[in-house]
Amino acid sequence: MSEKLSLCRPGPTFLPVGVKATSSDLELLRQKRALELRKRMLLSQKRDEPQRKQEQVDPHKVVAKVLAGRAAEVLETARRYYPAEISELEGRLAQAILSGGLRGPITGEELYSFLRRIGMDFSLDITIRVREGGKLKSLEEKLRSRG
Repeated sequence: MSEKLSLCRPGPTFLPVGVKATSSDLELLRQKRALELRKRMLLSQKRDEPQRKQEQVDPHKVVAKVLAGRAAEVLETARRYYPAEISELEGRLAQAILSGGLRGPITGEELYSFLRRIGMDFSLDITIRVREGGKLKSLEEKLRSRG
């Protein structure tokens, strides 16, 4: 039986010559095409997925962009005391910043207050400096020169 096959519609399915396509045949063809399109889309999404992972930004860099004043110093000091917790916090802050939930600069005072409220107590290196004669002197040096 060497029946000639003709192309009913452009696509992967062929019908014998003289056989007319019924509505159910056409529906099957449409479903096959839709399935093939879905497969192609899934494959292209899987190929794009590794690129998306590479495009993920470093949370430390995202958070560093919104830190103002001594906030970077506060964050680094807190990291010395609580390294795992601060990396987790940076990730969540970065998500909030990227989603638009957190806007504007974060000052050192705000960050320090926030960290204390969530239970991360630590001390900062604080020096009080006084300007005397155009020079900055620590409070300790100022008191020594008087006495």
